[in-house]
Amino acid sequence: MTVYATRRELLKLRPTLRLRLTLLNGILLVGAGGILILLAWLLVDAVSPEDKLRAGSQVLLANGQTYEAAAWQDRMVNDASREVLVKGLLALFAIGIIGIAGAYAVAGRALRPLHHVTATARRLGEETLDQRIRYSGADDEVAELARTFDAMLDRLAGAFESQKRFVANASHELRTPLAVMRTEIDVTLSDDEADVAEYRRMAKVVRNASERANGLVDALLVLARSEAQSGRRLVRKVPADLSTSVYNALSAVKAEAERLKLEVTTDLEAATVVGDPSLLDRLAGNLIENAIRYNHLMGKLWLRTGIVGGQAQLVVGNTGFEVDPADVPGLFEPFRRGGWERTGSRGSGLGLSIVRAVCDAHGGTVSAVAQPGGGLEVTVSLPTADKTPVVAASVSVRRAKGLGVAPS
Repeated sequence: MTVYATRRELLKLRPTLRLRLTLLNGILLVGAGGILILLAWLLVDAVSPEDKLRAGSQVLLANGQTYEAAAWQDRMVNDASREVLVKGLLALFAIGIIGIAGAYAVAGRALRPLHHVTATARRLGEETLDQRIRYSGADDEVAELARTFDAMLDRLAGAFESQKRFVANASHELRTPLAVMRTEIDVTLSDDEADVAEYRRMAKVVRNASERANGLVDALLVLARSEAQSGRRLVRKVPADLSTSVYNALSAVKAEAERLKLEVTTDLEAATVVGDPSLLDRLAGNLIENAIRYNHLMGKLWLRTGIVGGQAQLVVGNTGFEVDPADVPGLFEPFRRGGWERTGSRGSGLGLSIVRAVCDAHGGTVSAVAQPGGGLEVTVSLPTADKTPVVAASVSVRRAKGLGVAPS
């Protein structure tokens, strides 16, 4: 029986694992002892050689008494059977008590790491996620449980840290346009000589800042939606073609590509998948917008879609500034712009984070490779339509509790 924290709990006889193991061992021990006693009792009764005694033969005892051999034998067998049964039951009772007590002690020692797991879990909180069990006993099931628990705590600590970092970055990004708007309004209102032109300038600055804040909020909502639908729990699953998403996204940024005089190369073959078309459009749009935003004048942009190795693929590559290969995985973290965090450059820094979340929601993968001369090539791989069932938009999705993104 497990020892608990309070006296009231100590008085409760709970069917704990230790108690169940003790009772199981006790039942097995007593049952085996009872079977042995029964066999001994039957064996004593079976060794009676009555068929070898002559009729009317006598037995002379040491005290001078004479008994008929058959009667004397029956008496001796009955006495032996009674003695085996009585002494066997007494021995079984004593062995059972000792065995149960030993089983209770052994079970308690074996389950001690589980108590450590329970105590660690009770102490855990947002500020104590650095605690671990660090079991150092035998490599058994308990050690496996302890290692699994420690690994779970590592993942939880990483998730909490990622969430804190995400909230801090989101707060910073939202605070910047709000601060710009308030500063412009305060400065303009404090100027008694401000004319209509000054107010128009202030209005333009406020509008640009509000558009930036609105864009950030929209990106956060898309990211939250994608994260909520991760693990193939999409609300909507219908056939969609990645080449169509690329064509639509490229049409939306055609003017910007022409302004930068980019050389755009396309090789768009059918790449049909099953998923949410709006999320897939955002995926293609974010990749193409990033490829243009971080490109240079008269640079290159290449786009490919098709079926490769049984997977629907979308490849978006661009020239631009050089990217350290070690920094590539960090580009898919929130609020990373071209390898720098919160630099105040263009964009919200959520583009590739949304791409990764959408890929995860559709059961796919995304990878990026830094180009030798500068730039990046991003490859998205999604299951083809023949491998994914079409589901009507009737799946209920639990509301996301937070906008944290796990590290890629």
